[in-house]
Amino acid sequence: MFMRIVRIGDKVISRDKIDRMVDEILRLRSQGYSQQETANILGLERTFISRLEGIGEIRKGTKIAVFGFPLKNTEELMKVCQEEGVDFTLLMTDKERWEFIEGKSAAELVNLLMELIAAAQQFDTVIMIGSDMRVKVAQAIVDREVIGITIGQTPIEEDVYLDPEILREAIKSVRGGK
Repeated sequence: MFMRIVRIGDKVISRDKIDRMVDEILRLRSQGYSQQETANILGLERTFISRLEGIGEIRKGTKIAVFGFPLKNTEELMKVCQEEGVDFTLLMTDKERWEFIEGKSAAELVNLLMELIAAAQQFDTVIMIGSDMRVKVAQAIVDREVIGITIGQTPIEEDVYLDPEILREAIKSVRGGK
């Protein structure tokens, strides 16, 4: 393994040192430290941290989660979520949905559902893809904005294809079309 260096005039710059420092800045900031606190800990200027974040910023604002089932094209929809910077995605086919609950006791299922509800509470907006009933249930139990994409009436007994552009437009609408 070699050290990545760059010569600038009389200076020799270590890319590895820069990478380690950026990683540490991002670690501290993601743990909730302010820019000023991070600067103080690392002996940097707060404005440097602000500018660094500005360089790497993909978007501001709304944290989005996408839940959906039973979907025929989960991989294609996951790609859209990734491209659009969705924070959390759980998409399943009908088979995956049944495998998810198979062999679990009632208590385990309740605990799993509570964990998923708690996870959904961490986001500003939840996009729920599912049957008319599933969308209404999500809107009733999630104490956040829930955007429903209804793919059929309950019960849906087979995978449904969702045009990826419908999901992309829903995500963009949450962000104000940006």
